[in-house]
Amino acid sequence: QVTLRAGAELDARRVNQYTLTLRASCPGEPEVEGWLFVRVTTGQVLRCDTPFRSAEGDMVQVLADVAPRRPLYAVLPQPLGGLTVSGCSPGTCSSHNLEPWNPWLRNHNTPLILTRRGLILAPDNGFDPSKDTQVFILEIEVMDRRGHNCSRAVRVEVLPSRHARVTFPEPHRSVTVTEGIGPWEVVTQVHASGENVRYAILAPMAPVLFTINEVTGEIRSTRRLEVAHAHLLIQAYNALHPADLATATVNITMQGTDRWAPRCVPPIFVSQVPETVSPGSILVTLRCTDSTGTDEYLRYTLEGPPASRSHFCMEGPQLKVNTTLDYDLEAMATVGFQFTATIVVMAGGQPPRSARVPVLVTVTPVNEFRPTCPNSATFTVPETAAFGSIVGRVAGTDRDYPPGSLEYSLEGGSGPAQPFSISRHTGELRVVGPLDSQQQKSYRLVVRLTDTHNDLDPAKRHSRLCDVSVHLQAVPDQVPVCIPEVQELWITAGSPGSRQPVTRLACHGSSDGAKLTYTITGGNENGRFRLEGNTVVYLPNNQVEPRTFVLLVEVWGGSGARHRSTVVALVVHVTPWSTPVPPSTTTEHTTLQKEPLVVTRTEAVWHPPAWFVVVLTISGTLLLATLGCMAWSLLCSEQEQGLTSAFCSSHRNQHPGKLFLGKSSWDVVEQSRGKEEQGHPHTSSPGQFDGHAQDARTGRGYLFNSVTGARRWI
Repeated sequence: QVTLRAGAELDARRVNQYTLTLRASCPGEPEVEGWLFVRVTTGQVLRCDTPFRSAEGDMVQVLADVAPRRPLYAVLPQPLGGLTVSGCSPGTCSSHNLEPWNPWLRNHNTPLILTRRGLILAPDNGFDPSKDTQVFILEIEVMDRRGHNCSRAVRVEVLPSRHARVTFPEPHRSVTVTEGIGPWEVVTQVHASGENVRYAILAPMAPVLFTINEVTGEIRSTRRLEVAHAHLLIQAYNALHPADLATATVNITMQGTDRWAPRCVPPIFVSQVPETVSPGSILVTLRCTDSTGTDEYLRYTLEGPPASRSHFCMEGPQLKVNTTLDYDLEAMATVGFQFTATIVVMAGGQPPRSARVPVLVTVTPVNEFRPTCPNSATFTVPETAAFGSIVGRVAGTDRDYPPGSLEYSLEGGSGPAQPFSISRHTGELRVVGPLDSQQQKSYRLVVRLTDTHNDLDPAKRHSRLCDVSVHLQAVPDQVPVCIPEVQELWITAGSPGSRQPVTRLACHGSSDGAKLTYTITGGNENGRFRLEGNTVVYLPNNQVEPRTFVLLVEVWGGSGARHRSTVVALVVHVTPWSTPVPPSTTTEHTTLQKEPLVVTRTEAVWHPPAWFVVVLTISGTLLLATLGCMAWSLLCSEQEQGLTSAFCSSHRNQHPGKLFLGKSSWDVVEQSRGKEEQGHPHTSSPGQFDGHAQDARTGRGYLFNSVTGARRWI
C-alpha cells in the first residue's frame, strides 16, 4: 500500500509525474525490483487567503450608501467547484445552520447575504443610512468534497454615508396656468437637492392628468386640461438609496374654466338590489364638483319613467329607495324587474351647466314565502285503473315569483305500500302498481312541495308537506263472455306428428282490457288437444276410428285477486286421416249466433210491517214446498223416465251448485251427423254428470243443459 506522506502538497504545475522504485525480497530468493509511476493532474484546491486564515480573521469597511447586493468580500480568490460555503453569526453556529449546496445562504441577525460562491453581498434594500457605524460579524466555513475546510470570522463595518440628503428647497408650490393648455405642455418644474435624485408623482393616481420627468422634474399635462384645480404630491429620492427621500406639494389652478359642466363620480350607476330593501335606503352618493372644485351650488333632480320616479328619489347627492320593490308583483314583471332613470346635476351661472348620470337598478328576487297546499287534495280512482293512469293533480301555490316554480316529490317513494308516483314539475299523480279495494279502500299520501328559482341564491329554498287522500272506487267484477258458448266441429285428422288448428275462441273480458287466460279442464283424452292462446289445436295420432271429443275450456278474466271464469263447450268430431270422408261433410261448421234478448225489469219497492213479513215468509215457504213436491212427482211420471232418472241420480252425486255450464246458448246442428254418432255415448268420469244422455223412447243421444233445461241432439 502506497500512501501520500502527511503534510505533503502536490503541485501539477511544478511536478506532474513521480517515478517510484519498489524492491521486494523473500528469504532465500533474489531481490525483485519494480517501478510505480504516479501522474499528478491539475485540479481545484481549497486555499484561503492569508487574512482569512489568520487568527484575527478579516475586516471589511463599506459606506452605508453602497448599492444593494453589491459584492463586499470574496472568501476565495477564484470560484471552485464542489465547495460548501456556510455562514452564521457568532454564538449561533451549529450543525443545522450549515445548508450545503444551498445557492443562497442568509446569515442570522444580519442583513448581509453569503452566496455559495463565497461572496458577501450588501442587503437587498441597502444599509440603513444611519449616522452611526454599524458592525456585522460573520463566521464563514468553506469545505470541499474531500472534507478540507477553513473557517474564520469576517467583520464588516458599515460607515456613515458622506453624501448630502435629498431635500426640497420649496416644499409647497402654487402654479396658475391659462385655459386651453394642450397635452404634453410644460406646466412647471420642481427641483430637489441631493445625489442621484429622481422624481415621481404619488397622487393623484387617477385620473392621470400630469406626468413628471424622473430626472429633470418637469411636470407636463397628458391631455387638454378641463379641471379648475389640481393638487399633486411629488416625491424626490436617491436612486441608490431609496430610503433617502423627500416630498413636496404642487397646486395647479386653471383660469377661464367656468363654462365647463360639473363632473360626477361615478359617471354612471348600475346596481342590483334585493326586493327586501327597505324604503329610505341609500343606493349611491354622487361626488360632483363644478369648475370651482366645490359642490356648494349644485342641484340634483331625478328624471325618467313614472315607475322609476315613484320607486326612487333624490335627497341632495344621494339616490334613495322611495317605496318597496316587490319582485312578486305583476307590475314588476312588466318592467322586466329593471328601472332606468337619469340623475341631472345642475350648476349655477349663465348659461346654466348640467351633468347627467345614467342609472340602472335591477331588482333581484328573495325567497320570502313557503309553498301553500291546495284547499282540497282528495281524489277517487277506480280500482281497475291501468298502469300510468292519471289520478289527479296536486296544485300547490307559491306567492313568490315566478309562479309555477314548484317541485313535487312523494315522501317514502313509490312501492307496494303506496302504488302511486307524482310528476316532479306538474304534480300529476299516476298509478304505478296494482289496486284492490278489498285489501285497502284508501291511501294517505304525503307530498312535499319545494319552491325553486325564487331566489338569487339557488340554495335558499322553502318546502311544505301536504296530505293527499286517494280513495279506491270498487268496480263490479265481470265474467268473461264467449260467443258462442257451445260449438260443434268436424275435422279430418292430419298426418301423425303435425298440429292442426281446430277453432279460435272469441271471448272478451271486462272493460279494463285485462288479459284472458284459457285452460282445458275436461275431455282432453291422451292430451290430443292443446291451447295456443285462444286457439285450440289438435295433435293427430294413428287413430283409425272416428272419434268424438267433448272439450271443456275454462276462460279466466279479471285483475288482481278478483278472477272470474266461464266455461266453453266444444264438441269435436275427428275423422281419421286415412278414412274417406263423404263429399257432403264439411271440415268445420260454425254455429249460428242467437240474437241477444234484452229484458227490462222494473221493481217497485214496498216496506211492509214486520208481522206481514213473517206471515208472508211462512206462507211462501209452505207453498214452495208443496209446489216442489208436485213438480217432482210429475217429472218422475213422465215418459222420459229413463232420462230423468239418469239426470236425478247424477245430480244427487255431484256437489250442490256445481253445474256443467253457466249461461249457454245452443245452436242447431245437422241431425244427420247425430245419427252417425248414435250408440257411441261419451264416457265421463265416475260421479260427475258430463251432460250426455239418451232418449228412452227414440234411443237418440243428446247433451242436456242442467241450467236452462235445453237439450241438444247429437
